[in-house]
Amino acid sequence: MTDTRGPQYEGYATGPLPGEREPASGQAGPYHPPQAYASPAGGTQGGGTQGGAQGATGGGQATRLPRTGARTTPRTRKARLRVSKADPWSVMKVSFLLSIALGICTVVAAAVLWMVMDAMGVFSTVGGTISEATGSNESNGFDLQSFLSLPRVLIFTSVIAVIDVVLATALATLGAFIYNLSAGFVGGVELTLAEDE
Repeated sequence: MTDTRGPQYEGYATGPLPGEREPASGQAGPYHPPQAYASPAGGTQGGGTQGGAQGATGGGQATRLPRTGARTTPRTRKARLRVSKADPWSVMKVSFLLSIALGICTVVAAAVLWMVMDAMGVFSTVGGTISEATGSNESNGFDLQSFLSLPRVLIFTSVIAVIDVVLATALATLGAFIYNLSAGFVGGVELTLAEDE
């Protein structure tokens, strides 16, 4: 096979490899990529920000520099919202759960109060006084301790709690309907919400 490239390619065959070549003569320094826009007049890379701004201002295009020393006070964002409608179904669910929690707290509070009063001897003292006042020669009088026993107190408190759950749920749902009717006429309750930064 013969080489038909001619004498102009002989230098490539006899020259040094790329790793063996000597660096090109010239001034060594950091590489500066080409810029799309020319730097403004009167400004340099080291400290020409103000000069560049002045040159741009003189050319008719004003450039604002950020004010680093300016004091900024935090502003509170406020928004005025209006409750135009209350969903009766959601109001009923929330009021039902809250009334159940209130009923459980009522039963527990009644049990704790009864135990404290029994430990202090209130029932025995008051019961003795009442039995002496209502008693006679034939009967011993009214027995307060047996009437205000713990099971009776808990049953009575539980009945009151169940009635409270039903009434509170019904009244809250009815209140949601009444609010929707009144909000259709006057627009609803306005609230001002503020956000602190």
